[in-house]
Amino acid sequence: MRYEDFVNLKYCPTDDDLICEFIVEPEGVSLKEAAGAIAAESSIGTWTELSTMRSYVTDLHAKVFKMDGGTVKIAYPIELFEYGNMPNILSSIAGNVFGLKTLRNLRLEDVHIPRRLVKTFKGPKYGIEGVREVTRVYGRPLLGTIIKPKIGLKTQDHAKIAYEAWVGGCDVVKDDENLSGQRFNPFEDRVIQTLEMRDRAEGETGESKMYMVNVTAETEEMLRRASFVEEQGGEYVMVDILTCGWSALQTLRNRDLNLVIHAHRAGHAAFTRNPKHGISMNVIAKIVRIIGLDQLHVGAAFGKMSEGEGEVKRNCEVLRGDLYGLKEVMPVASGGLHPRTLPPLIENFGLDIVIQAGGGVHGHPGGTISGAKAMRQAIEASAKGVRLDDYAGSHPELDQALKLWL
Repeated sequence: MRYEDFVNLKYCPTDDDLICEFIVEPEGVSLKEAAGAIAAESSIGTWTELSTMRSYVTDLHAKVFKMDGGTVKIAYPIELFEYGNMPNILSSIAGNVFGLKTLRNLRLEDVHIPRRLVKTFKGPKYGIEGVREVTRVYGRPLLGTIIKPKIGLKTQDHAKIAYEAWVGGCDVVKDDENLSGQRFNPFEDRVIQTLEMRDRAEGETGESKMYMVNVTAETEEMLRRASFVEEQGGEYVMVDILTCGWSALQTLRNRDLNLVIHAHRAGHAAFTRNPKHGISMNVIAKIVRIIGLDQLHVGAAFGKMSEGEGEVKRNCEVLRGDLYGLKEVMPVASGGLHPRTLPPLIENFGLDIVIQAGGGVHGHPGGTISGAKAMRQAIEASAKGVRLDDYAGSHPELDQALKLWL
């Protein structure tokens, strides 16, 4: 089969077809040939005709069924994929095709994975409803912080800062993406000491407090660390989804521990930031939900990260929309957030979201406790529809924050 033979604009996809939407920019060939190359190289074809081809193999070819401008849709028979194997799926639809000479740029903009394939994965154990039950926070966004500086603190100081954030009003405290088990802050010591501070904060505030421990590591070590967190009475773990890999994520989820799994997307912009090339964040979000994590960073639109409002909304829709009955995933907004950013954030993305502020808590002039109070006050004001500047009149911590971050 030639590349052009993989184009059939009269084809109507079946319910069992996996469908990819690509943005294609050809290099020296027509759009038809470029689109056919993608379909061929990601299914049964290659650059030349084959003497080894059989008729029963030909029936499995991917089909380009729509070309609109630079947007191309390709349908893949479900038989091309192994059930319950996300690395296999992505090696096919998002593999060698990105390196083809016939393409100047290629972006996987969206993917529809059919029900029969989705149902071979676990999906979220907790999801939004389960996160609400674990945290016992209802009717408002969850407030979280990331320990700052993100790396370098000794264990005792890390635990003390976590305690201050909790007593100030944070619901959750999270490790940052590059804090692992370094000698200045060993993993086991950090878990034990920080959970002790969690228990102390819960006793003083009467609220549930959560610690998102970063367990990212080699897969066997990651599983050991997650089990250790569960044994110590932790209720959350976080994992760097892209750097540890899809196989490791499936292994962690399939272990079925009694832990909410929080997904950090460190490294995502290498795939998602270029609008012409790579993989969109909403594809990553869909994969995370199908594999079965409970929370995912989606961007903030109003902070320091590059995503715009529309892109973040699409990410939230993927996590919270209908997907064959899978539980909804809790979106996490993070990156340069402080009290002034919260009203538009909540207005646009709703109450079912985790708002995480690192510098926006620990950079407060009054310290971490005051910073957490200011963020909690901003959430309260936004939920009540009260202007922050008006609310700040009777809330000094918020007033200080608004004067700092104009």
